[in-house]
Formats: sequence, structure tokens, C-alpha cells
Amino acid sequence: MSLIVAISGSPSTPSRSGALANHVADDLRNRGFELASITVRDLPAGELLTGRTSDPTIAAAIALVERADALVIATPIYKASYTGVLKAFLDLLPQLAFTGKVVLPLVTGGTIAHVLALDYALRPVLVSLGAQHIVNGLFVLDKALAVSERGLALDADVEKRLAGIVDDFAGSVLRRATATGVLRTTP
Repeated sequence: MSLIVAISGSPSTPSRSGALANHVADDLRNRGFELASITVRDLPAGELLTGRTSDPTIAAAIALVERADALVIATPIYKASYTGVLKAFLDLLPQLAFTGKVVLPLVTGGTIAHVLALDYALRPVLVSLGAQHIVNGLFVLDKALAVSERGLALDADVEKRLAGIVDDFAGSVLRRATATGVLRTTP
């Protein structure tokens, strides 16, 4: 089965974008994919910000990204861009770390004015890391989702759009795995 790594780039807890990433990860796990996650705010801050890739926790996170067949990248949008903590982690990855991986970007934001951040702030960084197959991502307004002890509650329209995007992502991961011969079992 293909390994999908969900990366949550939110500095906050609780986090809407983190809950969205977990929701998608649960869906993909239920489809038979192997899932792992990286919550960037849980990485050692000093090592992350000073680029100490030799730190065992940082090195393990980088190795997990390198082993992944696909990535889900989730971040809130602050000041028209993805978070600094996500940027700090992405900066530690090898230049072409996303080559050959299917990538699903998910972003949350407080206003529709930030909707273009997905395509004009996040997507160029994903491409610079070698991503060639970035599926259509999703921007979700904060008011369209709620996080509680029971989990994530999504607006019905968002839930429907998200389901279609996750279907496309899962299909893309399977097609890529089949084409490259890394598909071990079919989810």
C-alpha cells in the first residue's frame, strides 16, 4: 500500500487545518492507505528554526517525507501566505523532496480574500520542491468548519467538495503507484 504523509503546518492547538488534515487522513486510512503524520509545531523549535537536520526528531520527519508516496499538506493562511512554521520545515527538505509524489494542498483561512494563497503562495513552493502532480487543493473558510472533542464538523457544501478532491487524490496516488510499480496492495 502507498504511504501518505499528512503534514500539518499550523502553530495553533487546536487547529482547524490540523483537524482537516486528520479528517482527510482518516478517510484515506479507511480506503486502505498507510498514513503517517507530521505536526510541525511538535518538532523541536530551536532545531527547526536553526536548521539542525541532524536532530533525531527533525531527521525522522525528513526521512518520513522522503519515504512517502504522497503528501497532504495542510496550513492556515496568515497574512496572505502559509505559516512560517511550515516554511521553516519545508526549507529543511532536500531541494527535490517532492519529486514523484502526489501532493494534496489544504488551506484554511478567515476570509475569502485569502483564497488565492493556495495557488500563489503555497503551490510555487511545492513545485520548487519537485512536485509535478499537485491535485486540486481546497481552501476552506474558518466559519465552514468547527473543531470539538467529537472531531471535525464541516459545512455540507465543503464536505461534498472535499470528498471529490480526496477521491481525485486517492485515484491519483493509485495510478502513480501502479505506473511506477510501487503498489503493493490495492486499497
